[in-house]
Amino acid sequence: MLTGRKEIFNGKCFGKWCFSMRLWSIHPKYLDCRGLVAVWREGLLAKKVLEGKVKGYRNHPQLLRFERYEKPVDLIDAYLFQIYLEAKRRGYSFDISKIGEIEANGAVTITDGQLEYEFFHLLKKVELRDRKKFDELKGADIKKIEANPIFRVISGGLEDWERRR
Repeated sequence: MLTGRKEIFNGKCFGKWCFSMRLWSIHPKYLDCRGLVAVWREGLLAKKVLEGKVKGYRNHPQLLRFERYEKPVDLIDAYLFQIYLEAKRRGYSFDISKIGEIEANGAVTITDGQLEYEFFHLLKKVELRDRKKFDELKGADIKKIEANPIFRVISGGLEDWERRR
């Protein structure tokens, strides 16, 4: 994702543009168009990393929850399948052949504190780039934010792999 700031996220800065990966735990229905396309692209990159096909990003904290799973590639496929389903619902053309069609509902836990943090993080981004989506999301009940279906929500604070900004 382009941040437009001259900061370093995982050493991935090029000129004034910096790149960071965000594999959202919140349900993909909350993402704006740019966010949905970005998470698909970043998820495909994560899949290549988990398959050992890419050297960069191997130590990225967003990958820890997938690496901890018994079959990390299956889990990222299940994650991406949920992204694909949301894209299809919106009429987008994501290439399903890039992933395995795997359902793993509730396979991994995620804390409600993590979902809350991510939702507010998304709100900040969407406020700047998609006013209509922002207006749709700003009144949401934070206690009812849904997770990507691969996650089972438990009580707790931020996950240990999250980097605070």
